[in-house]
Amino acid sequence: MQHKDTFFIKIWDDDSSHFGIGEAALFRGLSCDDTPGYEEKLMDVCRNIDCYLSNPGLLDAYPSIRMGIETAFHDFRNGCARQVFPSAWSAGENSVTINGLIWMGDKSLMAERLRQKVDEGFKCIKLKIGGIDFEDELDLLKLVRSLCPDVELRLDANGAFTPENAMERLTRLSEFRIHSIEQPIRQGQWEEMARLCSESPIPIALDEELIGPNASGIKEKMLDMVQPQYIILKPTLCGGFLGSDQWIELADRRGIGWWATSALESNIGLNAIAQWVAAKEPQLPQGLGTGQLYFNNITSPLTLHADRLVYAADKAWEIPDMEWMEC
Repeated sequence: MQHKDTFFIKIWDDDSSHFGIGEAALFRGLSCDDTPGYEEKLMDVCRNIDCYLSNPGLLDAYPSIRMGIETAFHDFRNGCARQVFPSAWSAGENSVTINGLIWMGDKSLMAERLRQKVDEGFKCIKLKIGGIDFEDELDLLKLVRSLCPDVELRLDANGAFTPENAMERLTRLSEFRIHSIEQPIRQGQWEEMARLCSESPIPIALDEELIGPNASGIKEKMLDMVQPQYIILKPTLCGGFLGSDQWIELADRRGIGWWATSALESNIGLNAIAQWVAAKEPQLPQGLGTGQLYFNNITSPLTLHADRLVYAADKAWEIPDMEWMEC
């Protein structure tokens, strides 16, 4: 991916120059709201903002738009200072631990990236697997464990395994003391995923599986059937903050762990997710580092110190001039 579109929503009072801002970070090719008419729906939401804020269920099928208006509204309500979910973290008083992410590449490139993350101070590393030869990936994990015997390892297969080969691969991967593996097989195969979750030597976390089930009843049915060890929440993709809170409530009732991660948002969206997570005082490392990918990101107080994401309250936001469309 060399380019990513996103949409910003601004809420303001005509009597003030201040405004709340949110990001509707449509993820083309992955989000359930990547549908024809998305921009028309976004325009309708902006024209009838009070209706949609009062009836959030109207946006069940548009999680990125819901997250955008939730963020803009909370920012506006909290003084237009990018304080979306105020907490000790957004006041700059503590930090949120995150994992380091190793993107797919050839074996030597991934090894180089691994050394860099360890040198930067990350104690929890997430590796994307399934993009190169499986035997090479096992060799890479051997290298990881020789270099970093104590680092916590998370794997993300992005559905790269099949129901037929998944258990054999999970067994071989378990030799490397893996914390968890995300989405070993493609989403939508609930019976097969349930079997893997009950038999796998590695705890399984659902990721893409959470994209699409919007109604509470479907969410409950899926969790009860699959019974994963963890779920991974991307608010942009799985219902905005309202929908993500619902996932957490359902998971907590079933003893299922969770953490949150970003989905290639700009710093506007990343800030909102980080504040939402920090207010919950999470115990597990989160996945909140993708804002650093962009060369033209919005300047923000979000700062990374080793494996800690900090809101540097003494730093200013710099929202660039944009051509806003009045709705």
